[in-house]
Amino acid sequence: MSRTRSLNTWHAIVLAWGLSLICVPTEVLAGTPTSKVDRADEPFGLPTSTVTMGAVLEKWLGVKREVDNERLVLRICEENFASCQSQAALQFLAIVDSARGLEGRARLGEINRAINLKIRPMSDQALYGAEDVWSPPLATLAKGAGDCEDYAIAKFVALQEAGVSADDLRIVILRDDVREEDHAVVAARLDGNWLILDSRHFVMSEDQQVQDYYRPVFVIDHDGVKRYSGASSASEGARGLEPAVGQILR
Repeated sequence: MSRTRSLNTWHAIVLAWGLSLICVPTEVLAGTPTSKVDRADEPFGLPTSTVTMGAVLEKWLGVKREVDNERLVLRICEENFASCQSQAALQFLAIVDSARGLEGRARLGEINRAINLKIRPMSDQALYGAEDVWSPPLATLAKGAGDCEDYAIAKFVALQEAGVSADDLRIVILRDDVREEDHAVVAARLDGNWLILDSRHFVMSEDQQVQDYYRPVFVIDHDGVKRYSGASSASEGARGLEPAVGQILR
């Protein structure tokens, strides 16, 4: 399917179905969307607008604060492995160290593989007795389980620790039209192309290769949260992200 036809199909589905994401806030305030986007600027090459309030932004800011606290633990453990009191930190640093010695696609693939193997897919309801809990990497590794956004957050942080520029990393919240559920992945830019690091796959695909069944809704980077233009509306209700209880090898 051509890119133009795929985009037209995507817009038609959005208009006809009225996208309802689990983590879409009941109210979303966004800035003026960009009129034109170079494909290399953002995954999927679609216009975005900045999210200034709502559930997704609140959850991201909350987990970002937790990540900052965990980075302090990582620095302490890096300085003295012998005195490190956090097994999760040691596991995370081992993953990061294995990737630091690699470059380019190999580095991205190592993080994707290692995190996929280290975390068991499990719903927030099963883990916490609540819906839509976003967990920082060490907390996730301590439990040894998590759902799709927990995989994505862990990869996002691990890639930065391994030396990938924050400018080249995104967390993307998607709608999976095949499974009729919501999903979160990491997108990493390499040589002007965006590679998708998915908890369901070890093989990384470019964003243009997955857009026939994944529709991007939100994109998150170190600056905050943006919404893909036309992906959702302020009148839609709030739900949470899919539990990602399927096999990660699928």
